[in-house]
Amino acid sequence: MSGTGTSAAAARDTADPAGSERLRRWRMVLGGGDADGTGHALTGRDAAMDAALGALYGGAGEGGGRRASGSARSAGLGGSAPNVARWLGDIRTYFPSPVVQVMQRDAIERLGLSALLLEPEMLEAVEPDVHLVGTLLSLNKAMPETTKETARAVVRKVVEQLEKRLATRTRATLTGALDRSARISRPRHRDIDWDRTIRANLKNYLPDYGTVVPERLIGYGRAAQSVKKEVILCIDQSGSMAASVVYASVFGAVLASMRSIATRLVVFDTAVVDLTDQLDDPVDVLFGTQLGGGTDINRALAYCQSKITRPADTVVVLISDLYEGGIRNEMLGRVAAMKGAGVEFVTLLALSDEGAPAYDREHAAALAALGAPAFACTPDLFPEVMAAALEKRPLPTP
Repeated sequence: MSGTGTSAAAARDTADPAGSERLRRWRMVLGGGDADGTGHALTGRDAAMDAALGALYGGAGEGGGRRASGSARSAGLGGSAPNVARWLGDIRTYFPSPVVQVMQRDAIERLGLSALLLEPEMLEAVEPDVHLVGTLLSLNKAMPETTKETARAVVRKVVEQLEKRLATRTRATLTGALDRSARISRPRHRDIDWDRTIRANLKNYLPDYGTVVPERLIGYGRAAQSVKKEVILCIDQSGSMAASVVYASVFGAVLASMRSIATRLVVFDTAVVDLTDQLDDPVDVLFGTQLGGGTDINRALAYCQSKITRPADTVVVLISDLYEGGIRNEMLGRVAAMKGAGVEFVTLLALSDEGAPAYDREHAAALAALGAPAFACTPDLFPEVMAAALEKRPLPTP
C-alpha cells in the first residue's frame, strides 16, 4: 500500500511541478508525519536539511508542526559532543550564515548546550556572531584554560568584523562633528564656514547690490589641534545587555583611537570597573566584563561624575535597560547635576540590532523629563547620535 502511495505521489509531482514545489515547502515547514497532510516524501539534500531541523526543533507529532509547540525539544542532539559537532557541520553545509546563527542561538537556548561551548572542538565548529560572543562572555569564569585561547580567537574574529564594518564611518562622522563644534569667530579665509556665515548675516542683506555684508565670520576650527572632547561610555553588564556590551566595546576602541577624543569605558553591575586602560584591544575589554549579576546605576554614575573635569566638553553615554537596584532619586539627581553643569547626557536602552529590550519605563520617563530621552540605538545609528551629542544638537532618536 505504501509503495502504491509513493508511486502516486511521484506521478503527481511529475505532472504538476509547481504544485510539487509548494508541497515540498510545506513539508519542510510542517515537519512531516501523518498530521502535516502533504503526503510529500523528502530525498537527498532536502532529507538532510529536514533531519538537521528536526534535531533542533522536533518533528511532527508534537502539535502537528515543527514549531507548533513552545516547549524545548531534545529530538536528537542530546548532550553528545560528537553529535552536536556533526550537527553544527550539517547546518553550515545546508543553510546560509544568518540562518546558521539563528539555529545556533536556538540550540543554546532550547537544548541547554552552553556547557558544550566550553570544549575547544565545539568552538571551532560554530559560526561566530555577536550573540555567541555574549554567551562565551557569560561562561568566561567557568571556562577552562584549554578553551580560553579558542574562545578569544572566536571573539576576536567577531570584533574584527565589527570594526571593519563600523570604524571608518564612525571616525569620519565624528571628525566632521568635532570640526563643526570647533567653529571660531575670526577664521582665516580657508577656514570660513560660508553657509553658517551667510545665515548669521542675512539681516545685513543689501537688495540694491544683491549681496550680504558679513559683520561676523563663522569658521571651522581644526579639531585635532584645538578641540578635545571627553566621552564616557557607562555600560550595564547585566545578562540582558550582552550584545550592547560587545558593540559598545568595539565603539569604545574606535573612539579611543581618535586623538581628539579622550575616551573612558566603565562597566558595572553592583560594582564598577574602569576598563579604559584596555581600550587599545576590545577583546581584552570584553574578557574584562562579567555578564550577569545585579545593577547599581547610581554607583556607576557617581564614579563617572567623579571623572569629569571639563563638563561643557564631555558626553556621558549610559547604556542600560534602567532596571536600577541602587538609589533611584540619587541616580536621577546625578543626571540632573551633570546636565546642569553642561554635560551632554545620552541614554541608550540598547546598542544592538534587536530593538528596545524590556526596560524600566518609569525611569525612562524620568530621564526624558530631565532632557535625556532614553531610546534603543542600532550600531549603524550610533555615530550619528554621538555626532549630535558632540555638537550639542538634538539627538536623532529613532
